[in-house]
Amino acid sequence: MSHIKPINQVAVIGTGVIGASWAALFLAKGLDVVATDVAPNAEASLRRFVEAAWPALERLGLTPGASPLRLVFTPDLAEAVKDTDFVQENGPERFEFKQDLYRQLDLMLPPDVIIASSSSGLPMSQIQSGAASHPERCVIGHPFNPPHLMPLVEIVGGTKTSEDTVKQADHFYTTIGKRTVRINKELPGHVANRLQAALAREVYYLVAENVLSARDVDTALTYGPGLRWGIMGNMMLNHLGGGPGGIEHFLQQFAGPMTASWKSLGSPQLTPDVQKRLIDSVHAEVGSRTIEELEAERDELLLGLLELRAKAASLG
Repeated sequence: MSHIKPINQVAVIGTGVIGASWAALFLAKGLDVVATDVAPNAEASLRRFVEAAWPALERLGLTPGASPLRLVFTPDLAEAVKDTDFVQENGPERFEFKQDLYRQLDLMLPPDVIIASSSSGLPMSQIQSGAASHPERCVIGHPFNPPHLMPLVEIVGGTKTSEDTVKQADHFYTTIGKRTVRINKELPGHVANRLQAALAREVYYLVAENVLSARDVDTALTYGPGLRWGIMGNMMLNHLGGGPGGIEHFLQQFAGPMTASWKSLGSPQLTPDVQKRLIDSVHAEVGSRTIEELEAERDELLLGLLELRAKAASLG
């Protein structure tokens, strides 16, 4: 890797749900953040988000010098990126918009400033076509929502992204506590969303076919494999599932039955009738709880798991 460039100031372009969450995390890691968005009331919404997220970030541990006061907002793109060391772009998932944005950024920024996109839907090979002079510094840095809590970042280069850019981005995200995965091929949805989609397809099929309710399928996941997935991934759990023989024995024992079971997996069509069945079943599970109450429950349990994982890592 070439010389690692220090990152002290980050420009956050787009301050919707993802951009605001990124901004809160960067602030918690002791960085200066200059955010920009042309939406009405964007600054007020961003500052409210950071204020609401700060107690959770304090609980997870702030970097010395971290402060919400290090947040600057400007609606002017050129002003936002004037002195930045790194750009985290969170604009709309529209190719024409991103191509024009990257054209502007390519002209405004020194060639060594990385432009990382949070995009989950557009490949970097298309996005970076707007950056005619320096497409090599453009890369996908796709977070898992919400970025200020969820550690995962998927790093995907486009056809013109340099290996040094990938390594520099990986180093930056890792130094602020993220867990990165390098994706070697561009695929729609990258990887984590594809894994979610595969599971969601079977969940919707089971509920739509009245095999079980939304409540029971969620219970089956969260008190079954979901508990284990919060500790180890599928491949490591398969290795343990093979007993003393490990993954070799697991595949010898289960490859046949497992591949046979794939043939019975569902491919539901989300027709209006199927969607109504899913919606009715979810509302039966939700009961009188509000979205805000459910979000608080989710975040409290997530913080507990993150704290437990951090404790285990410190002991290891």
